[in-house]
Amino acid sequence: MADRKLIPGKFVWFELVSREAKKAQAFYGEVLGWKVDPFSMGDFTYEMILAGGTMIGGYAAPKNDRQPPHWISYVSVEDVDAAVKTAAANGGKVVEAPYEIPGVGRTARIADPQGAELCPFRNATGDPPDELPPRGGFCWNELHTSEPARALQFYEKVLGFSHRSMEGPGGTYHILSRDGVDRGGVTSHLPPGAPAHWLPYVAVDDADGTIARAKRLGGKVCFGPEDIPAVGRIGALEDPTGAAFAIIKPDPRQN
Repeated sequence: MADRKLIPGKFVWFELVSREAKKAQAFYGEVLGWKVDPFSMGDFTYEMILAGGTMIGGYAAPKNDRQPPHWISYVSVEDVDAAVKTAAANGGKVVEAPYEIPGVGRTARIADPQGAELCPFRNATGDPPDELPPRGGFCWNELHTSEPARALQFYEKVLGFSHRSMEGPGGTYHILSRDGVDRGGVTSHLPPGAPAHWLPYVAVDDADGTIARAKRLGGKVCFGPEDIPAVGRIGALEDPTGAAFAIIKPDPRQN
């Protein structure tokens, strides 16, 4: 761990915010094979998510009654306070001001100009190196927004992302990268009435089987499974508590 370095722009942690953590844990355990590892943090216990023995995220309670169940992603930055200041100066909102997590790092919560939220994060021990995620691990993050052009400008300034655009069956798709490594995507595909949001993707071996299990165990299928050429077979779901996520069986060329 001593030789780990920060990897700015990498999504390094994913947290399920829900009042029904036990219900969610039972669902994800059956659907994705996740395990739960309680971790003492002083006066409370934080429940970690393990996929194939690797820590990939955790479970947290909502901060207030207005927060619906959702996944929130943490992205590595060199300076949390600077990222928050830049976000506020470019049309974003500071949802939670920067704060320290003792022994873990510094973080905050921001919203982009369209309302999509994420957490800039500086890990006190550096970030895990880039490598293939374990099956059941997070492998991609996708921003769904009504204003892609404005969002791209915002994240370029706040997180240092560059982008390239390509045309596909669903319209124009923008790939976010930093230092030559692809980190996520931006799409204008947003269901009517849905707020802008980041949608995390989990890598699986069998997209059809995963979706069938999720449906049987109380999940909602939003779309899929469907094939995306040269990408993989994907689907989008809501867990029984109402939090949205996506799954993908990567195309062999993408593994």
